[in-house]
Amino acid sequence: QVQPVESGGGLVQAGGSLRLSCAASGGTFSSYTMAWFRQAPGKEREFVAGIRWSGGSTDYADSVKGRFTISRDNTKNTVYLQMNNLKPEDTGVYYCARSRGIVWSRHESAYDYWGQGTQVTVSS
Repeated sequence: QVQPVESGGGLVQAGGSLRLSCAASGGTFSSYTMAWFRQAPGKEREFVAGIRWSGGSTDYADSVKGRFTISRDNTKNTVYLQMNNLKPEDTGVYYCARSRGIVWSRHESAYDYWGQGTQVTVSS
């Protein structure tokens, strides 16, 4: 059973950058859509970015478009989220998730394996 494991979170000033990584433990990501979600304090979890199994298609929430880049390395079973020009409203716990089969969706229900999350805090 695959377990996504996130890393790379931390505290950064507004305008700064962070790179999150999500590695597969006990399984593979290579044939699946992968996505990043986030949950801010007091808010519901929301879609941030997604990438198809081949890396050929990506999707971004409007709030991060142009600042965040999702990528993957299937040889390493790892997915990345490069976050630039961070804003205080980007603060939250960031989760990596693997899709249920070959689906392309922003909905949480389309993803069945989730990591424990990594905290990102952006100070103003």
